[in-house]
Amino acid sequence: MGAGGLAPRWRFPLLVLGFVALASGIAGGLTRSGLASFPAPQASVALHGALMVSAFFGTVISLERAVALGRLWGYGAPLASGLGGIALLAGATAAGLWLLAAGAALLVAASAVLAARQPSLESSTLILGAVCWLAGNLMLAVGIPAPGVVPWWIAFFALTIAAERLELSRYMPRPPAVRRAFVAIIAALVISAYFGTVPLGAALVALAAWLLAFDLARITIRQTMLPRYIAACLLAGYAWLAIGGALFALGSNYDAAIHAMMLGFVFSMVFGHAPVILPAVLRVALPYSAWLYLPLALLHGSLALRVSGDLLGAGALRIVAAVGNAAAIALFILTAAGLVLSAAMRARSSSSR
Repeated sequence: MGAGGLAPRWRFPLLVLGFVALASGIAGGLTRSGLASFPAPQASVALHGALMVSAFFGTVISLERAVALGRLWGYGAPLASGLGGIALLAGATAAGLWLLAAGAALLVAASAVLAARQPSLESSTLILGAVCWLAGNLMLAVGIPAPGVVPWWIAFFALTIAAERLELSRYMPRPPAVRRAFVAIIAALVISAYFGTVPLGAALVALAAWLLAFDLARITIRQTMLPRYIAACLLAGYAWLAIGGALFALGSNYDAAIHAMMLGFVFSMVFGHAPVILPAVLRVALPYSAWLYLPLALLHGSLALRVSGDLLGAGALRIVAAVGNAAAIALFILTAAGLVLSAAMRARSSSSR
């Protein structure tokens, strides 16, 4: 057993469960966007949100938290979330939804233990994010329709990412008023999730403004190579967070708002944090390459096209953009895998000399 409570080779199958949900969720999303001929399983169409949010992102986020916890029981969260996705795809919907709820409950417990070890505003915010995910998953499991669930899922992402960014930039000098503003925004996110996406949208815009003004990325964007790439991912993501929040607050096109959030904000964070997360979770290096900018540009370009198609009511444009969204995610995975394998081959070649 390695550091983190479970050897990296046993963490990889948990990640695979999440990627099964990702592939299925993308297939379902393409069908939902209007590409009716796409061969997607019916469950992936009907449960697109649960697969993407809880079975994929929930698995990945709780796996990262389990490594930080360093206790074997912590891996129950990604295991339950990953198996929940498999159950959904197999047609065992009720069992799958309750497995997702169990995964979220274990993430709350793991986050609480971590917060007890090192109490901080960041760790408290992570607990709140996990609680929001649990609330959304429980609501879905007892039959509450998606419109009531989605605000809690969005709050889960916003709180989790905000906490991680606050932790990573904790050494930046900030006046007390800036920290108090962060606390107020976090409170607004949790409270407004109860009232729906319109009030939540205003809190999301406020969070985007805070991150754009005070996140470390506004400094590292002036550096080179990996720090600049990560900063570019983050700053672009914050812009989409503001756009998605504004669309929600205005009660505008729901598809445009939700994908601005989930693709523009959340996936941009994934692209940016992968070079940090992969070494921590799987003990493999993801070296920097300028090729990483290609899927990033495709993601944001195709998303801009999708939002435009939604707002203009152009269905054909929306379908083309959805294909571009899927291609960007696939291209990022292939690019990252290629960089990891090439780095491993170079390491083996150097050690054999």
